[in-house]
Amino acid sequence: MTTDEHTERFTLLRPLLFTIVYEILGSATESDDVLQDSYLRWAEVDLATVRDTKSYLARLVTRQALNSVRAGTRRREDYIGPWLPEPLLVDEHDASADMVLAESVSMAMLVLLETLTPHERAVFVLREVFGFDYDEIAAAVGKSVMTVRQVAHRARSHVHARRKRFEPVDAAEIAHITEQFMTAATTGDTAGLLSLLAPEVTWTADSGGKATAARRPVVGAEKVAAVLIKLFHARQPTSDMRIEMVTCNNTPAMVAYRGELLEGVFLIEISDGQITNLYAIRNPDKLATVTVPRRISR
Repeated sequence: MTTDEHTERFTLLRPLLFTIVYEILGSATESDDVLQDSYLRWAEVDLATVRDTKSYLARLVTRQALNSVRAGTRRREDYIGPWLPEPLLVDEHDASADMVLAESVSMAMLVLLETLTPHERAVFVLREVFGFDYDEIAAAVGKSVMTVRQVAHRARSHVHARRKRFEPVDAAEIAHITEQFMTAATTGDTAGLLSLLAPEVTWTADSGGKATAARRPVVGAEKVAAVLIKLFHARQPTSDMRIEMVTCNNTPAMVAYRGELLEGVFLIEISDGQITNLYAIRNPDKLATVTVPRRISR
C-alpha cells in the first residue's frame, strides 16, 4: 500500500472527519490540529488490516479529539466569561439540504452539547448525527457496548429535554430579517430593533478577557437593543468599522472589521420570525481562521 492511497482515503473522508471532531471540540482550529495528528498516525497503518476505512478513521479522530479535550480542561476552567464554540464559515450548500447536519453544527446545538461530558458528547455525535453502530462507538471511546448504550440514552434524553424544535427558516425570511436588523443596529433605530428581537432574546459574548465584552449573558429585548446600539451605532462617528454578511454554522452572521482588523463575528439565531439569540465571538484566538471556508459532511 502506498502513501498516495493513505492520502486518497483520508482526503475523501476529510469533510466528515472534520465535522466529527468539530462537533466534539467546538473549535475549528483544534480540529485542524487533531486531523493533522490523526493523519500522521494513519500514514503508519497497514491498509491491508483495515476492513472499513470510514469506521477506522472515525475511531482514530474521535480518540484524538477526546485526548485534546483532556489536554484543554485547565484552559477551559480558567476561561474568563462565557465560552462559545469557534464560528465555522461553511458553504451553506453543504448543510442546507441536510436538516440533521444543519442542526448539528448550529451554534445553539453546539452550546447545548457543551453541557454534556466529553464522552457523552462524543457518543451523542457519533450515534445521533453520523449513525455509527454501538460497537463502532464503543471502540472509538474505549467503553463497552452496554455502557455506550447507556451513555447514548442519557445524552439523548439530556439534549432532547433542552433543545427547541429545530425548524429551518426560509432563506428569503432570513435575508429580510437580517437586512432589517443590520439597518436598525447601524442607524441606532431602537424601535426597529425591538420589533425584531424576541422578548427574552439573549446576547452572549465570548472574549476570553482579550476584548471588550459583557462577562455574562444579557437577557431581554430592551437590554440587548441597548448593547447593539452601543456596539454598532454609537461608535460609528469615530470608527472605520465595516460589516460583511456571511453564513457561519448554517446561521446568518456579521463579520465586523475595524480597518483591516477583524473585531468579531456575530451570529443571529432566528425562530418564529424573531431573533432569539445573538452570539458574539470577540476572542481573537477564535477569529484566526474564521474567514477560511470549511467543508462539512456526514
